[in-house]
Amino acid sequence: ALSLTSALHGSGYTERDEAMGVVGDANKRIALTFDDGPSDNTLKILEILRKYGIKATFFVINSEKLDYVKNIYEAGHTVGLHSATHNYGEIYKSTQAYLDDLKVISDRVESIIGIAPKVMRFPGGSSNSVSRKYCAGVMSSLTRAVEELGYSYYDWNVSSGDALSETPSFTYIRNNVLKGARDKNSACVLMHDSDTKTTTVKALPEIIEGLMKMGYSFEPIT
Repeated sequence: ALSLTSALHGSGYTERDEAMGVVGDANKRIALTFDDGPSDNTLKILEILRKYGIKATFFVINSEKLDYVKNIYEAGHTVGLHSATHNYGEIYKSTQAYLDDLKVISDRVESIIGIAPKVMRFPGGSSNSVSRKYCAGVMSSLTRAVEELGYSYYDWNVSSGDALSETPSFTYIRNNVLKGARDKNSACVLMHDSDTKTTTVKALPEIIEGLMKMGYSFEPIT
């Protein structure tokens, strides 16, 4: 599985590959990641990933469909933690506020799948500037605090742009990912699987096939 810690802090070859005439380059690895779910779109994404034989990573929130985390886990994907509320004003008002929120989502996930994940992603990323409005320096404190608690946090170096509007076009999302991944050997793609991201679902097959043609091997984060 893909370890992107050094590359992304602060910032598998399949039968289907063979059928498409695409052989993954062992030196080109990519992680597809999905934030802000689970939702009904998560189930659609899981089915697409199953068809292509790809494992991905889902950073979950305390959504109405959190029980779908069991579907994610049982399909062999990585379950990561995002936050319980995803409310910047609440979670970033202090270090303890975020840690309390993180425990809520950790406990809920553990109650469903029997394990407490130790991979996570901060809402907005580990160096976001929005948090300064609520507590100056909170991200520096939080990155240290979560590591002391045994977590590994992950940002991204390719953004789909699917969070920039409610429903961006699938061609916009596809083009952002393929352009962003073109010059990299190790990539982590930010996408979202919340209930409004229907065009992300639509774009995913073309994203996967485009990345395959670039020679990427797909791996989950651990």
